[in-house]
Amino acid sequence: MLTGKRNNAGGRKVKTGCTTCRIRKIKCDEAKPFCQKCVKTGRTCDGYESVFRPFASASASDNHRTDVKDASQKSTNQAPPLDASCLNRYFSTKTIFDVELSCNREAEQVLQESLTDPSIRHALLSLRALRENLESLTESPSSPEQQRLSYNYGLGQYSKALTGLASNLSSPSPKMIKSALLCCQVLISVEQVRGNFSAMGVHIVRGLNIMREYRARPYLLDSDTLMPARNKDLPSIDVFIIKLFAAPCKFTEQPTADINNMITPPADVPADRKIAPNMRTGIRKIAESVVEFLDQVSIVETTQTAAQLLCERERLFASLDAWFKNFESIQTAEELETVNRCFLRFLYIILNVVLMGTLDYGVSCDFKLKAENDKIQVLADEINERLKHYDMQRGIDSGLRQQSEA
Repeated sequence: MLTGKRNNAGGRKVKTGCTTCRIRKIKCDEAKPFCQKCVKTGRTCDGYESVFRPFASASASDNHRTDVKDASQKSTNQAPPLDASCLNRYFSTKTIFDVELSCNREAEQVLQESLTDPSIRHALLSLRALRENLESLTESPSSPEQQRLSYNYGLGQYSKALTGLASNLSSPSPKMIKSALLCCQVLISVEQVRGNFSAMGVHIVRGLNIMREYRARPYLLDSDTLMPARNKDLPSIDVFIIKLFAAPCKFTEQPTADINNMITPPADVPADRKIAPNMRTGIRKIAESVVEFLDQVSIVETTQTAAQLLCERERLFASLDAWFKNFESIQTAEELETVNRCFLRFLYIILNVVLMGTLDYGVSCDFKLKAENDKIQVLADEINERLKHYDMQRGIDSGLRQQSEA
């Protein structure tokens, strides 16, 4: 007695294509970011095999996934796997101008965790889609429809990442908190590439608060009692944030809305011409010292060493105060503060918040931190308002042109 077999594409198993078509066991047209066979039939396209897989597992299940990935890469539409160097670049839009971010270690950690963590994987898919969508504006302009689909795909993955993040925070455990911090780290970058600086501020404040709440580093209960970190394996999102904003910004300043109505508006001005060079250099040197300080706090074991680090913290506070006084002195009362100056002020506040939340866990410190966190959000909202009409394509083109002329 013959048993009937389902005929599927000449008897071959479906090894490529979107997840939805593979489940349905039909041939996929492999359009990116959404399979048109799904779209035209009113189905939800669940996307393609994750590209965030730096190595293959020996298990049967993972071998099957590797076969899918290898077969998919034969298509010219299949994007290559995302490695740490590429993710380091995607973390900030500043890297469009070949700015060094030095976040390879953070990128490796995110990629490794994305292998088993759906929320991080969705966040990475969102970041990649939105960043490539941004770069396509100048490198190889695609059709408006393709750009819309790509952007909406990025937003869809972002929504899934937020759902996973909320779930992790609703039932916290060391593993879930680690996942939340890494996801938060990627979402900060997602909001930067989207130009939604208000939401970026929310992620920054929440990320810093999570680190403090779950005691990611050793801390002092009082002058004589040093407590070990409760969760020493948590990612240092504060270091990531500092690196993100300490990196040089080469986006040009564009005329304000009032100037845009002029017959011949002034040319875009490089950021460095708007800020005294020693101001940018000064805050970056302090930022580097703060990162070194945080590294030392992470390995402190005695109250004597902790006391020495408290003295170092006071020295860093003094350096920040001196820098800020100089920063304020070169800003005239009637002059509108440039966006690039706003970002330097933003970095200054972040450094203050990070230092306040390190080692010292007193009640008075909590009160001060709340006020400083509010400053972060207020300034993020201001930057968001100032940049809501910023022409990114023009900013990239102008910045690259001035970089080549330098």
